[in-house]
Formats: sequence, structure tokens, C-alpha cells
Amino acid sequence: SSELQSAQPAWSGRLRITAKGKIAFIKLEDKTSGELFAQAPVEQFPGIAVESVTDSSRYFVIRIEDGNGRRAFIGVGFVDRGDAFDFNVALQDHFKWVRQQSELAKQAENPDQGPKLDLGFKEGQTIKLNIANMKKKEGATGNARPRPAGLGGLSLLPPPPGGKSSASVCPSRERPSSLSAPAQLPGTPIT
Repeated sequence: SSELQSAQPAWSGRLRITAKGKIAFIKLEDKTSGELFAQAPVEQFPGIAVESVTDSSRYFVIRIEDGNGRRAFIGVGFVDRGDAFDFNVALQDHFKWVRQQSELAKQAENPDQGPKLDLGFKEGQTIKLNIANMKKKEGATGNARPRPAGLGGLSLLPPPPGGKSSASVCPSRERPSSLSAPAQLPGTPIT
């Protein structure tokens, strides 16, 4: 790298990293016109397509290709150490994304291998619902009555006078059956 640092560069310009699918492309472009000077496809990083120089963090050896099977290794150096750091991080981020996409694809192909989340009720399991701030109907008199306990620990409102109530509560996985109760006095539990 000492030769690279002391020598005048054969070419200077702009470096961009683009991605197409899983492959990253290091593009060396003219800094004013944007014309492509050379590019290096990178299929994995670290790898043979991009190698850092052992005694400097600003210099790399990259393998450029012309698209017709011809390849050449060239030395690339950054004037600013921060730009070299950004170059390294951009390649790392791309291939981190590639690994994540590969893992997601494997999980999609084999969904049974992942941990199963069972949200069904276990036998005998109950839940309790607290329904607060229930307003009394207009015209209702007297103090609020305690609600009778229904099936499975659920709180059920008593049926309206003179009407019929139909409740369906199914704590297990069995098909729910319609539970109907005749008109009852307020405060009488539904059985």
C-alpha cells in the first residue's frame, strides 16, 4: 500500500455501490459525466472480489470485470478515511440483508420447523372479562345490581324483562351450542 499511497493514481473519479438482487456492484464512474469506467460484481463479502489491504484502512484491491469474461485486479484508494469506512459498511449491510432474506425464504419453505404458537383454550381454562363504565339504561331505577356469573367465568348481563336471551360461550374447541333461557327476573342467574 505504500506504493499506492505515494504514486499518482492512474484514474480518479466517483465510486458507487449498487445492488441487483443478491449481487452488489462497485461502479467506478467519471465524477462529472457519470460515465462508467469499470465495475466489480461482488457476490460475497469478504471475498475475492474485494479485499482490504493489510496495512491501511483506506486501500482495497477489487476485481473488475468487463462483462465478456475478462477480469483484472486493481488497487483502489480513498483520500478520506471516513469514505473508506462507509464503503466497507455499505458492503457489509448489503450482505447482511442477503443473509436475512435467505433465512426468511428457508422459514417460508419449512413453516413447520419454527416454534408453534398455540392460542387455543386448554381444557378447563377460563378467562375473565371486566366490563367497566357500563351506563344504566334510561328509565332504570334502583342501584346497580351485581351481574350474575355465567359460564366459564364470563360475566353475563341478565336478559331484558319479557324477552329471551341467547348466549353462546365456548371455552373449549367444541362446536358451540345455542344456550337459550326463558324470561327471568332480574338478578336471577342464567343456568
